Amino acid sequence: MSNSFVAIIMGSDSDLPLLENTMAVLKEFDIKYEARVASAHRTPDVVSEYVTDAEKRGCAVFICAAGLAAHLAGAVAARTTRPVIGIPCDGGPLSGIDALYSTVQMPGGIPVATVAVGKAGAKNAAYLAAQIMALADKDLDERVKANRVKACEEVIEKDRKLQEKLK
Repeated sequence: MSNSFVAIIMGSDSDLPLLENTMAVLKEFDIKYEARVASAHRTPDVVSEYVTDAEKRGCAVFICAAGLAAHLAGAVAARTTRPVIGIPCDGGPLSGIDALYSTVQMPGGIPVATVAVGKAGAKNAAYLAAQIMALADKDLDERVKANRVKACEEVIEKDRKLQEKLK
């Protein structure tokens, strides 16, 4: 899977600070990625062309982030059979609830895996992409499992410190 990568598409460059969380997790797993700004509503042809091109070049998973009407993940899912993960961006007048509904409410046969609104979702999109890619990459699978063990150990250590403090 050496040429495999994750394609990150954001509806606006204002989504970049949120997606830096996604990129950080992908870097932690040593997963190649590329990022683009493209709008499902303002540049639909660019989205379509990019999805087709990314597939040809080895894209394994698409991660899409958008706020407000948040049609980007659905527009991408309509053009590929590769897994699409949608991140509903927080903010806006409805605090991301509109983006959540737009991302999660897909018609049967055009799935979008939708993660949490905001920062937790941005991180989880990368973790989910890693888990998907790990199905065909034993080394990545081991890194994903080791990361889960490390997270467990960190919580146990935090509890140990709390218990010590409470004595």
